[in-house]
Amino acid sequence: MHAVDPAEPRVDSPFPVLLHDETELVRRAQAGDVAAFEPLYRHHVPRVYAVCLRLVADVRRAEEMTQTAFVQAWKSLHRFRGESAFSTWLHRLAVNAVLMEFRSLHRREAHVMGVAEPGTLETPTDSPPPGLRLDLERAIARLPAQARLVFVLHDMEGYTHEEIAKQMELQPGTTKAHLHRARQLLQEALR
Repeated sequence: MHAVDPAEPRVDSPFPVLLHDETELVRRAQAGDVAAFEPLYRHHVPRVYAVCLRLVADVRRAEEMTQTAFVQAWKSLHRFRGESAFSTWLHRLAVNAVLMEFRSLHRREAHVMGVAEPGTLETPTDSPPPGLRLDLERAIARLPAQARLVFVLHDMEGYTHEEIAKQMELQPGTTKAHLHRARQLLQEALR
């Protein structure tokens, strides 16, 4: 077996790796066995990458966030107690990695540029040509960043407004407004 490269979100085969005893692989990986971590990585990387891609809507950033999630998983594997499924724990790490990057980026942008109406920065500048039918994934990718994050986390991943608000350092009412805006923009895009 070769060493795990968490920067490699694409797998060689379109078929997911089947894990016969994930619990045993996790236990061995927790003991420092890199070879045991590799099948865990291969099995879970497609879903982690997919959620990262939905959240950031950018292939390069999704690859970076996927890498960050798996590096974080390896570093904090000793803290996984098995109280939830490994996939659930890993998914949470991926979402947290994206949200931490989002908060960091949002803070940097707030220091660089102040605008009287912040929503003007989030409005998509180009609209699709008339008659072009957008699929849902493309429409989601075109949403403004905060609206996309809230939509994916709430409607696709099942997070509550309170959980999203806490992670994004917003008020629940603000996340509800972003979700409402995302749904409106999606309806418009999919007409």
